[in-house]
Amino acid sequence: MDALRPGDPARIGGHRLLGRLGAGGMGVVYLGRTEAGALAAIKVILPEYAGDEDFRTRFRRETEAARQVDSPWAVPVTGADTESETPWLATEFVPGPTLSEVVARCGPLPTRSVHVLGRLLSRALTAVHGAGLVHRDVKPGNVLLTADGPRLIDFGIARAAEATALTATGLVVGTPGFLPPEQATGAGAGAGPEGDVFSLGCLLAYAATGRPPFGSGAVDALLYRTVHDEPDLAGVDDPALRALLGECLAKDPAARPAAADLDTRIAEDVPGDGASADWLPEDVARMIAERSAAMLALPDIEATVNTSATTPAPAPARRRFLALAAGGAVALGAGTFAAVRLIGDEPDGRSGASPAGRRWVIGVHADLTGAQKAAGRAQERGVRLAVDRFNSRTDKPFTLAVKVLDDGGDPARSVRVAEEFARDRDVLAVIGPTGDAATGAALPAYDEAVLPLLTVSSLQISYPARVNAAFFQASPSYAALSMPIVNRLLLRPDVERLGVLIDRSGGQAAYQAGYATNLMTPSLTTGTTHPRVVPAGTSDLGPVIADLLGHRSDALFYAGDAAGGARAARALAATPFKGPSMAQHTVMRPEFLERAGETAEGWEFIAPFTDAGGVSGEPGVPGAADFVAAHRKRFGAAPAAWSAEAYDVTGLVAQEVAALVGSATKGGAGPTGSPTATPSGGTSSGSTSSGGTPSAGTPSADGRPGRAALVAAIAASRYEGISRTYAFDEERQQLVGQDAHLYRAEGGRYRYLGPAPKPKS
Repeated sequence: MDALRPGDPARIGGHRLLGRLGAGGMGVVYLGRTEAGALAAIKVILPEYAGDEDFRTRFRRETEAARQVDSPWAVPVTGADTESETPWLATEFVPGPTLSEVVARCGPLPTRSVHVLGRLLSRALTAVHGAGLVHRDVKPGNVLLTADGPRLIDFGIARAAEATALTATGLVVGTPGFLPPEQATGAGAGAGPEGDVFSLGCLLAYAATGRPPFGSGAVDALLYRTVHDEPDLAGVDDPALRALLGECLAKDPAARPAAADLDTRIAEDVPGDGASADWLPEDVARMIAERSAAMLALPDIEATVNTSATTPAPAPARRRFLALAAGGAVALGAGTFAAVRLIGDEPDGRSGASPAGRRWVIGVHADLTGAQKAAGRAQERGVRLAVDRFNSRTDKPFTLAVKVLDDGGDPARSVRVAEEFARDRDVLAVIGPTGDAATGAALPAYDEAVLPLLTVSSLQISYPARVNAAFFQASPSYAALSMPIVNRLLLRPDVERLGVLIDRSGGQAAYQAGYATNLMTPSLTTGTTHPRVVPAGTSDLGPVIADLLGHRSDALFYAGDAAGGARAARALAATPFKGPSMAQHTVMRPEFLERAGETAEGWEFIAPFTDAGGVSGEPGVPGAADFVAAHRKRFGAAPAAWSAEAYDVTGLVAQEVAALVGSATKGGAGPTGSPTATPSGGTSSGSTSSGGTPSAGTPSADGRPGRAALVAAIAASRYEGISRTYAFDEERQQLVGQDAHLYRAEGGRYRYLGPAPKPKS
């Protein structure tokens, strides 16, 4: 929970407000307390939507739906006013964590816990369906856990089973990964109670295994697997539970049991009145107890009455409580972020002040301790060098500092990192996260805060839909990288068929890269492909390699991880094959060279990162000499992969902030479109701050540009960095262009060959 902000009300509908529980694109949820002392979660609609009659109609429907559900396992409505100038809805406040929080922090639940969860949630759904409603968004984030059982929340898209949906035809309504096939195909308007049972099956499988039964990643791939693939129930060892989940997850809605039937079929005893949390593992029970204990501090919190434009910061003791209540994180450190540093970025570590005395922050959201820590550290260093360059300007209108938060590559920690950055009003923009999963998890928090986020190493083909479009993918996606892969391997006279080996050990990165390469081959060339997918953990790739060569593959592309790439190289070396072989850039690690040995020789890689003199140990790309020298001077080593890209996008952000500040200082005159020198060594042209609303573009009292104005400026910018030209398409804000880089394994190291080839026409 966060403290109230200066613009927040002190009271709503007889509730004294104590803090913010969350915020979204449509409204804010507060923690409130009635005069009688009862706690409530109060959803308040933002003014810009309160005047929209269609939106009011949906909000009335949500309120009516929630009021009709009478079950101890669904959070009840305690008050509402849908007709006031500021519509609001209050429900009983449940201090327990969500199921998604619990699984992320504590891992899968034991069989008994899953049985209890299933039985009580089936009772909640029985009440929902008995009221003639369909919930349509049963997922781990909408289930709170308490000592005496779960609570189903959020009826925001619930509707009468026979009602006409207030959504566009074909719109997928619900959460991919937890919605039924009939909704995944766009037939959401016709989804009935059977769809809720399918979603409950997904939720219970997630609780039992720690992962959604149809995987994760790109939305289109998720929807396809939901409709066509069998659920992944590996790890569900209890035969009765496995059989029940199989029935709930039947593709045919008519084959699924009713929610009421599930209650009678699950024989597990449920907690009684006043029960302790013995139906849950000890670590989960402790998590619930900590959350409940935090609530005991609430009577000591005084209401915030906002009578001025500024509000004093909470006292330290209150801050500790707020952090605990928000998610069980007691302090920034162990269990939350492994690195929290806010320092000035003069080369000697001192923060130089600008003439105006203004000091703003660039955030670095990175994996510094997990599987991608080398990339995360390289990106942090690139950001610091770009800030060094900006702060060295004698005419700088403000000073930049760097704040670094480590998510360890964990999606749950990534969410908390994003929330911390979003709360910090001095953070102008964030560079990161490092990995795909961490990026997908963090996007909602950044989007809600309209905080510009630029990633250079998360390459997914698509991401969840966003409202405020504050996210920029500043690197080619797996789909974009497939184009130079196909060009390199097939635009030669001796290759007609490409063997594509997709190793699921590489996760979504391998799946998307292999799928895109297979898809693009007939679009870009006259060649054909022979794709093969192997399960994660396959140790012997010899039969797969033999199959690829048996189908006359003239070239081979491997999509997977470094260990699997080494197995593929050894298996290929045992055959007479002499054609070109290439691997995904995720294979380009020391582990591949060590495990493959001599069989790695000659393998090539298309990579989204350039070589600035450190990856291959040879002279890097033209124009990078100053960057390399600065890197060696500050960090005692040549820059690693991804450092130059992070350096570039930080320079882009600094340039656009400086342009906005200069425009405001000159009375609103924007840039003219002529190229200007950038603070990080590149050039920027044609950048404007158009696209933001007048209020979004209005600087704060200290001249800091609004976040939405900076988002618009970045979206319209064109920036010549040392690694590539940066520009973003208007629709998806992905990087325009297919610039990539080519490497080859030679003599036990990776040699940089230069920019990846492009077709002549």
